[in-house]
Amino acid sequence: MARRYDTNDATDRTTGLREAASAVRRGELVVLPTDTVYGIGADAFSPEAVADLLDAKGRGRSMPTPVLIGSPNTLHGLVTDFSESAWELVDAFWPGALTLVARQQPSLQWDLGDTRGTVAIRMPLHPVAIELLTEFGPMAVSSANLTGHPAPEDCDAAQEMLGDSVSVYLDGGPTPGIVPSSIVDVTGKVPVLLRAGALDADELRKVVPDLEVAN
Repeated sequence: MARRYDTNDATDRTTGLREAASAVRRGELVVLPTDTVYGIGADAFSPEAVADLLDAKGRGRSMPTPVLIGSPNTLHGLVTDFSESAWELVDAFWPGALTLVARQQPSLQWDLGDTRGTVAIRMPLHPVAIELLTEFGPMAVSSANLTGHPAPEDCDAAQEMLGDSVSVYLDGGPTPGIVPSSIVDVTGKVPVLLRAGALDADELRKVVPDLEVAN
């Protein structure tokens, strides 16, 4: 049976974060608040846990799961050929609502879906998410909704959709915003905006003037 913790209560927060980290280590799923919407998370390095995450959402491998991290320093072990422009975007917008699609380290033993050698990665601007990611490490995290349903802005909506497929729910109250992160591809010579979300092209071009926009 799923356990739920109110992270606005100091005691519940401490217990909930500990229980969530333990659950992820066991290969189980957790729900956590982020700065955009609630996410469903798993151990990024457990193919079975990531497969369970996709199953819980009713989502196929053709839509790979992004990875959330608790510190930009974690990038060094996860990505390769990371350009100067990519680092400038990290410096300007992390933590925050910017997802970067980068080339993954070829040696990584993970299976996030059909990624074709890339990984979508982000550092969220939410204290509960950061604490969990700092405690556990990189997590595969997708919006905590059934595919085709709205992404949840509160823990109630997430739990109503996902139920006991999730072991631990971390309830941080309503999320600060429902606008999704912007997605920028940094695998090529120039950054390419794949999806405009919280950050538009004009805002991003203040940092990387050569940014292109995908058709």
